[in-house]
Amino acid sequence: MHSGTTVILGAATTSLDEVVAVARGAHVELDPAALAGVARTHALIADVLDSGRPVYGLTTGVGDLYTVGVGTERVADVQLGMLRSHASGVGEPHDECAVRAIMTTMIKALAQGFSGVGVRLLQTMVDMLNKGVTPWAPAQGSVGYLTATAHIGLAVFGEGRSWFEGALLPGAEALRRAGVERIEPGPREGHALISGTYEITGVGALAVHAARRLVDVADAAGALSLEVLRGNSRGYDARLQAVRPHPGQVETAQRLRALLTSSEILAAHRTHRLQDALSLRCIPQVHGAVRDALTEVERVIGVEINSVTDNPVFVVEDGELTALPGGNGHGAPTALALDYLAIAVAELSTMSQARSDRLTNHHYSELPAFLMDGTSGASGFMIPPYAAAALAGENRGLAAPSTVHTVSTSAGQEDHVSMGTTAARKAGQATANAQIIVAIELLCAAQAVEFHVPLRPGAGTGAVYDAIRSHVSHRTIDTEIAPDIESVRTLVVDGTLHRIIATTVKDNAHA
Repeated sequence: MHSGTTVILGAATTSLDEVVAVARGAHVELDPAALAGVARTHALIADVLDSGRPVYGLTTGVGDLYTVGVGTERVADVQLGMLRSHASGVGEPHDECAVRAIMTTMIKALAQGFSGVGVRLLQTMVDMLNKGVTPWAPAQGSVGYLTATAHIGLAVFGEGRSWFEGALLPGAEALRRAGVERIEPGPREGHALISGTYEITGVGALAVHAARRLVDVADAAGALSLEVLRGNSRGYDARLQAVRPHPGQVETAQRLRALLTSSEILAAHRTHRLQDALSLRCIPQVHGAVRDALTEVERVIGVEINSVTDNPVFVVEDGELTALPGGNGHGAPTALALDYLAIAVAELSTMSQARSDRLTNHHYSELPAFLMDGTSGASGFMIPPYAAAALAGENRGLAAPSTVHTVSTSAGQEDHVSMGTTAARKAGQATANAQIIVAIELLCAAQAVEFHVPLRPGAGTGAVYDAIRSHVSHRTIDTEIAPDIESVRTLVVDGTLHRIIATTVKDNAHA
């Protein structure tokens, strides 16, 4: 959790890292300058209501009910009813980080002053984040918007359910215990909470952030595998990358050279093999392509975090409020990007799995069978690569795009939906699977290091090896191996290995 960190949400650019920080517990504040704009737009909503002009989602129903008028006296009730009817999510709930990320993107969008909501709504949501009130919101049932955010919206107004201090409580009780004042919805304040791409963006931000850190760890796993398999690093030569200068490829090769600096294992086997298998030789090309994909996905998510995806959008012109109905709530940009992310993560997964298999296959590795000494009949590391293969296979399935499966909804009024929430969820699941796959490769490669003693790995790979050994011992007999996999996975997920790798790469940038 990012205790001690404060993120200010308002008109200034909000970064992907800041969304992740709030998801993990950072304190949130609202920019006073932005709130002035929110208040100005909100004050003018009353004029729109008095005018009698039809405004989608304000004085009309939503979806195919856009032709149904709503009397001024019923606006607040309809807004709450909208949340109740749309709260139709199914399946397991989003975890706390995901809900907090979604809420962060909601607040960021609404704080830009184009949605007509009041300052008190934003402050209530910020208070919930800061005091640990996390709405219960199912993760399935969304075609790109509407459902999870409806459950969140109900909790904001004291309905639905929320987690507080480890207990799942009625929404009103959670607010009461946390000392958050319960408010009633004002005009537009139900519709505004469900109209945007907030769920796609929040869940997608977490996925791409995790994938970006993972590719750095995968570099170290691949480099360590290269060493223990007596490979050579000629394929990482800067001159080779210069004639095919994809940015990710060039960066990956540089990182590999830095990680392998001062490797005694490589030095001792420099002429052992003329050319290595593709899973070792082509790390710059494959991991580099993943990096380039991540750069594009991060660009798209960064734009979306700072966008207004409401419908309608309200602009102030000559002191009057103009409603602009449109399609900013369609999730196509982020959905396509997150499908791309799942494909990139599948590439990372299959290459790591291939190296794990090679590490444990004595016919290829020139190491003892399944990385044991061969005298005890122990199975050793026979099965962890099976788990990696299963997860890599699952990730190939998750790489199938969601965006092509659009359907018609709302009586044909919304006849091309993005399926972006599915894209975000599967990108997140694929990344979580890949974290385990890379952890298995690291576990196997660390075991193989001992067959090269007294030779040491490189500066970066050696530091990664030492970190693993501080949590997992060298294996000499068969004991339950799942706890060791989990220990290394934790080092991958909690950032320990990423920090070690970042330090090494910085210190050896000249390599």
